[in-house]
Amino acid sequence: MDRNHNNHTWDHVWVCMPGKDRDEGSGKYTTTYTDDDFLRVVEKAGPQVGTQAVADEVGCTRDTAYRRLCDLEDDGEVVSRKVGMAKLWSLE
Repeated sequence: MDRNHNNHTWDHVWVCMPGKDRDEGSGKYTTTYTDDDFLRVVEKAGPQVGTQAVADEVGCTRDTAYRRLCDLEDDGEVVSRKVGMAKLWSLE
């Protein structure tokens, strides 16, 4: 396979994963955000908060916030309520 494109040689391609750091030993990505980061935002926001608001406050993507909040819900740390197309989160 020719790695030359526009007269440049592509030996390595580095992909940055926002919100994740690579573990030097295993090479796997690790989470930058702790469960407490998400729980603090939900607690601080009041009775209910949307996924995007949590993501904005934590500094992660909406998808990351949604997955982490769902995990916290599975663990019984938060509860959710669907309102229209949105999911609102609160502490248990």
